[in-house]
Amino acid sequence: MSHPFEILFEPVQIGPVVAPNRFYQVPHCNGLGYRMPRAHAAMRAMKAEGGWGVVCTEEVEIHYTSDLMPYVEGRLWSDSDIPALQIMADAVHEHGALAGLELTHAGHHSMNLYSRATSLGLRSIGNLHYHPGQTRRMDKEDIRNVRRWHREAALRAKRAGFDIIYCYAAHNLSMAMHFLLPRYNDRTDEYGGSLENRVRFLRELIEDTKDAVGDRCAVAVRLAVDELLGEEGITHQGEGHDIVAMLAELPDLWDVNISAWENDSAPSRWEKEGYQEKYISFVKSLTTKPVVGVGRYTSPESMVSAIRRGVMDLIGAARPSIADPFLPQKIQQERVEDIRECIGCNICVVGDLLAVPIRCTQNPTMGEEWRRGWHPEMIAARKSENPVLVVGGGPAGLECARALGQRGYTVVLTEAHRELGGRVALESQLPGLSEWRRVVDWRLTQIEKMDIISVYPGSSMSRTDILEAGIPNIIIATGADWRSDGLGRTLWKPIPGYDLPHIFTPDNIMKGQFPKGRVVIYDDDHYYMGGILAELLATQGCQVTLVTPATLISHWSQFTLEQERVQRRLMKLGVALFTQSTLDTIHADSVILSHTVSGSLSEYPCDAVVLVTDRISNDALYLELAPDLARGKLASLRVIGDAEAPNLIAQATFSGHLAAREFDEAPQEGIPFKIEYIGL
Repeated sequence: MSHPFEILFEPVQIGPVVAPNRFYQVPHCNGLGYRMPRAHAAMRAMKAEGGWGVVCTEEVEIHYTSDLMPYVEGRLWSDSDIPALQIMADAVHEHGALAGLELTHAGHHSMNLYSRATSLGLRSIGNLHYHPGQTRRMDKEDIRNVRRWHREAALRAKRAGFDIIYCYAAHNLSMAMHFLLPRYNDRTDEYGGSLENRVRFLRELIEDTKDAVGDRCAVAVRLAVDELLGEEGITHQGEGHDIVAMLAELPDLWDVNISAWENDSAPSRWEKEGYQEKYISFVKSLTTKPVVGVGRYTSPESMVSAIRRGVMDLIGAARPSIADPFLPQKIQQERVEDIRECIGCNICVVGDLLAVPIRCTQNPTMGEEWRRGWHPEMIAARKSENPVLVVGGGPAGLECARALGQRGYTVVLTEAHRELGGRVALESQLPGLSEWRRVVDWRLTQIEKMDIISVYPGSSMSRTDILEAGIPNIIIATGADWRSDGLGRTLWKPIPGYDLPHIFTPDNIMKGQFPKGRVVIYDDDHYYMGGILAELLATQGCQVTLVTPATLISHWSQFTLEQERVQRRLMKLGVALFTQSTLDTIHADSVILSHTVSGSLSEYPCDAVVLVTDRISNDALYLELAPDLARGKLASLRVIGDAEAPNLIAQATFSGHLAAREFDEAPQEGIPFKIEYIGL
């Protein structure tokens, strides 16, 4: 009987090299880059081990005038940068995969904060993120220099052992794309004006790169074929189509997507699997060269469909390869139910934007492959016959029980509610968050396969219950509750009026207790909860006002690439938005707002108030049991997840996984992970 997904494992010729299958990890940022080359190599190697046929770097700076600090990307400024990247290429090759490297000069997006070089741009234009600096307008000598730097970097990439070298013209983050866009390119020479002229620089980069490395390396072009800006930008029906047509047979591979990054990596709240197909499906009709596209594919059926329908030749992925580096291997082994599906929360993106190592809600080992020695599919075997009682079946408790079971320990998992999942079970019912349910579903699927894990939902545990159970090793994962008094990042005293009967918290609303009429939401959490509750209540007919002390609505969601989407949706729903404001007082029929800068007060009528501020850890059971540990009635006691300290869901799954790994292990002295010291 043939394999149902056999087509995904066919080799694909890419210029002078051959991809062993159709699974292609496209370039993606990760917060490791030049600063942590060993961690970077180990992370990429894990994907190659898991069956990804091509594994690429992030964007790699070709010159010191393309310095992207504070962001940590790759670097090929000089020959001294070759060894760090060679570590990655060699690690990927060990598992039979091809290694790809994405070269870029970011033009006016390069602030050069480290190099202090003058930024280069097609015109004198302000740098990224409202940095007050501007670029120098490039002349033809500058263009020749950038072409030379790109060629030299390609030769270094070849010497480092890479198989595929990129010319990058996507995401509005590269000079090559800036040349394509009239809003940046106002030149009147052969590099500006007509589309043919604006394409010239990209064409030259491709030709230069093929001439330099094309004997052994494939040359790929990454192009945004639509900016979702209509007539103001590139569209797949207009210039995006024409650019591909002009260059159709020149590169060895087309990696096509949409721009900007917040569109290309749209969270699942806004876009579903395969959402880019309508923009990129035309490309294969214009070229005989292989095409790779993305769309957060997690289902092998969708992947096969995209191949058979002629949308693409290779299934591109960034986020799905992060959530499950072994996704290809699991498909090949027909273990589809074991795929750790991406939930599209974009916590992985946060690592790059905050210049910290990458992390993942679904995969707590992501970014920990080198520094902790963690493997997503393997874990140390048990050290004893000691059973473990895990109290609490939210994301931390589920991951802890699952990983302990994987180690071979007998586990009893109890949950006070009839449904397991904790906060995830509730939050996944909010608008757009249904895919977050995968955090629970995947872990329950794995737990159900292990007879050594016993699960007891609807079983609230007291101190007496635990002691009578006779299991001496206890892990408390009892979560947290939202505060109802307004204390948070901004206010350190309860808001006067917090105890009135018309005060609600997110917990109330997620349990079906809805306010009516005029509702004020006070958001001092700054991530998704305040905005999503405003959306929910507005769609149910409430007149909603969202108040936040931050300068932006849902401020932290800018790091998951969705802040503008959140604000735009709330504006369309008619939600009144107040930034830099706190709740001074809550009255029976109004609230008093205080401006955080001016201190001015204003009164707004309302029928209900929703407080989205801090959360309180449910650690009472842990504190009750602590004396029993001291008296020797328990062998071990640990608190994890939100019960230890409220945080992201990603931190809860990490906390549960860490506890499982550390159980029965000797305590480590000093820093519990390796640190890379480069050049010392």
